[in-house]
Amino acid sequence: MSTAVEVPAVPTADAAATLPAMLLRHVDSRPRAVALRVKRLGRWEQFSWADYERRATTVGLGLRELGIGTGDRVAVLSDNRPEWLFADLGTQGIGGVTVGVYPTSSEAEVGHVLANAVAKIVMVEDEEQLDKTLLVRDQLPHLEKIVVMDTRGIRSLEDPSTMSLEELEAIGEQRRGGAPREWRDSVASLRGGHDVAIIVYTSGAAGPPQGVMLSHANLAAAATITTEFYGARQDEEVLSYLPLGHVAERLVSVVAAVRAGYVVNFGEGGESFTNDLREVQPTFFLGVPRVWERLSAGVQFRVRNASRLKRWNYNLWQRRGAKVAAARMRGRRSGRVSEFLAWLFLGRSLRQKLGMSRIRVALSGAAPIAPDVLEYLWSLGIPVREVYGQTENTALATATPADDVRIGRVGRPLPGVEVRIADDGEVLVRSPGNFLGYLGDEAATQAAYDDGWLRSGDLGELDDDGFLAITGRTKDIVMTAAGVNISPNKIENLLKFSPFVRDAMVIGDRRPYLAALIGIDLGMVSMWAQQQNLQFTTHRDLAEKPEVRRLIESAVSEVNRQIAEEEHLQGFEILPIDLEETGALTATQKVRRGMATAQFQDLIERMYAA
Repeated sequence: MSTAVEVPAVPTADAAATLPAMLLRHVDSRPRAVALRVKRLGRWEQFSWADYERRATTVGLGLRELGIGTGDRVAVLSDNRPEWLFADLGTQGIGGVTVGVYPTSSEAEVGHVLANAVAKIVMVEDEEQLDKTLLVRDQLPHLEKIVVMDTRGIRSLEDPSTMSLEELEAIGEQRRGGAPREWRDSVASLRGGHDVAIIVYTSGAAGPPQGVMLSHANLAAAATITTEFYGARQDEEVLSYLPLGHVAERLVSVVAAVRAGYVVNFGEGGESFTNDLREVQPTFFLGVPRVWERLSAGVQFRVRNASRLKRWNYNLWQRRGAKVAAARMRGRRSGRVSEFLAWLFLGRSLRQKLGMSRIRVALSGAAPIAPDVLEYLWSLGIPVREVYGQTENTALATATPADDVRIGRVGRPLPGVEVRIADDGEVLVRSPGNFLGYLGDEAATQAAYDDGWLRSGDLGELDDDGFLAITGRTKDIVMTAAGVNISPNKIENLLKFSPFVRDAMVIGDRRPYLAALIGIDLGMVSMWAQQQNLQFTTHRDLAEKPEVRRLIESAVSEVNRQIAEEEHLQGFEILPIDLEETGALTATQKVRRGMATAQFQDLIERMYAA
């Protein structure tokens, strides 16, 4: 028999609102307040709410002048930047549908998304993304125009199918001059019900990306529920860094941002991420597990190489931090003196260096995170809480309350959300965020629902208080030759707690024992190798060193000491290349198991050759 949790009704204040309408509220009440900041060439620029609305308006009206009407799809292929948001809300404001495309997508993936979405216009960031699009343009008969945001390095846009964003906005500005209220009137006419607002493509971890259709009502519900649950305020600061094509970043940087009215910051990204984090010092931050794992690993590595006095100071106050963390997780503030001293002698400077000195709400989502990582972060005074959701429910499923944090569980259902465990252990969700369907695939849409409940594809358990634990993916369960079912996620997360392990994929389905493919963290292992006076040239050369194998072997042995005997890893191989370079990682850094298995079949067979 399945179990269910009853929850309060969803707040209804903004049930019929749209994101463009929320934007206009801030323009009307606080036009000069800062809405966005962006760092370009080392300098921070800012946009007020009035600037935000003006740019969204000119983009939207420019698109309308080009023939975009209600229901037409406009794709955005770009890294995070304010222009992404102007394109998104500008498109929604005229009744169009925004389609996000991951900037790391290959030409084939770009072609698949643009063709599946039947996009009439694609807005690309720069020369690199323009080149990708041009390579597949012949396969896209519906594509009418390519708009380029940053034209640096591009010799010309004489091709009639291309134009610059500046030209598009000039068209929009001219149209606005003739009809100043056109965009506002268009926003007012939007229906907040089941009209599609955006299409979000799944990461493709388990197959080709599918277009998830989310309505204005889905987005409004997500805006209301998340801002009220977390108490998001206008003085919050967030750093936008995950791909905006992903539902999690869209929720933080667009949906909740225009509802609450807080400031969204765009750093220089890439290798500058840690510096961006230090400069912004966000108060509200969503990190995928890899981000939290790397922050934790970086601290531990630096401590190992610190002076004896610094190590003593760190060990003393980190242990005391761990003691008071248990009380803080339950909403109690015992040991206030110890907590203050830990902050004074360790936490203050450490959190400043990590970019967490002002953090009020810290969340981990998009994939499972190791309990050890969460406990460690709490010991440093970084109060990370797990959240859970899917693209298909606009990320509205469960969240951890600030005063009742239970390590290993992803919280209770959000207000207005119901969670139930099916007879086979699958997590089912009924939520105001549940999607309209997969674009062009009615069969898959029907299969995603079970009598109105969304099938999550995850296995889970509910405790007596309604807290959910995710125990694995229905498609990832490994059954050994002995008939033992193993969920690989727990083992992989434990492996990644090592500062030297970046990726891990447990193998063992129908095999005599479990083994793992392990990707080293090149930065951490390189620094370790230099300290050992170990010479190397390439990633492959480093990965093949016997000394590095012994280093990773010690990490595997440590994990084996923490798990049941039937879960022990009896073999491993180190990947000769970073998975990111092979395309086997999704935009949120989850391993595409099928792709990785095919790419490294020789290493897998080597682990079972004996």
